[in-house]
Amino acid sequence: MAGATDTAVPVGATPRRHAVFHALRVASVDRLTDDAVAVTFDVPPDLREEFRFRAGQHLTVRAPTLPGDVRRNYSICAPATGDLVRIGVKRVPDGAFSTYVTEHLAPGDVLEVMTPTGTFSPDLDPTRARRYVAVAAGSGITPVLSILATALEVEPASTAALVLVNRRAATIMFLEELEDLKDTYPDRFQLVHVLHEEASEVELLSGRLDVERLHRILDTLLPVEDVDEWYLCGPLLLTDAVRGALLERGVDAAHVHRELFHVGDAPAPRRARPATESAQDGAEVTVLLDGRSTTFRLPRDGVSVLEATLAARPDAPFACKNGVCGTCRARVVEGAVEMDTNYALEPEETARGVVLTCQSHPVTDRLVVDYDR
Repeated sequence: MAGATDTAVPVGATPRRHAVFHALRVASVDRLTDDAVAVTFDVPPDLREEFRFRAGQHLTVRAPTLPGDVRRNYSICAPATGDLVRIGVKRVPDGAFSTYVTEHLAPGDVLEVMTPTGTFSPDLDPTRARRYVAVAAGSGITPVLSILATALEVEPASTAALVLVNRRAATIMFLEELEDLKDTYPDRFQLVHVLHEEASEVELLSGRLDVERLHRILDTLLPVEDVDEWYLCGPLLLTDAVRGALLERGVDAAHVHRELFHVGDAPAPRRARPATESAQDGAEVTVLLDGRSTTFRLPRDGVSVLEATLAARPDAPFACKNGVCGTCRARVVEGAVEMDTNYALEPEETARGVVLTCQSHPVTDRLVVDYDR
């Protein structure tokens, strides 16, 4: 990548701010299971509007005490109708960040928290009556809990159901909150637990949620013709299987929404940059960010637009770099890109020119992407 040039956006431009970090004090750390906690943040009054969120959105979090720029994404697991900002964190094997949070984080500690991002959210309307069904596994409950609790409160005529997959009852995150939701809306909320390492009185709900078991659940408990919107959150293979089963039954893909937490290691660049290519070759890329315009040269087969941007603008928003979280989203306003993968954007977003810059490579001589729109 050639040296970058940086200029201000013309006077009169009013960029919309992308997600940014703020230091937030931890209000409480509540144990959920042996390996998971709920972390509630103390959001000061002057930041409450910035941390106003839509049901299903997530936060990017980093700990100043951990070495390096280690950042992780966690969904907000509270209704979007109040001021509670809370995330659920489950410890993962060899996970430095999740181990720190689940074993060492305490009230009064300070974490750097990015303002809410993500589009895994329903468009709610108090005048409508709809049926929402979610299928979640493990920590996939976190955004789903926010979505269903908010929908049931905001749309009094709507109903919801949740198929929640876990190993055992002792590993269920937010079990008490789910039971409370069931008690609050006994005629409108249906809770189905599937445990694959623990026997249940109902054979249908004991064992892995494979395609055959899923079809049986749909046949007996959740007729697809009654459902308006589906929300899937969990491992890639599980959500792929559920989505495939729904499409096989004629469900419109536009009504099947999915969010993933992890799909593997960050992909390498598609091809190595040719040794004969000079720094002056490649596309001219202009990035609009926080009211400033930064321009640089980027080989079409080199690093992603995000990686090149970070070299000149370290404040560019990102989290996973895997095409999963959507934190690095920007809009292409001139030119075109090719994305390696995309697990975060809905088809209507890509149709509007929204891309994941961590997965994007220019395919035109000139490219302009805007993080502020």
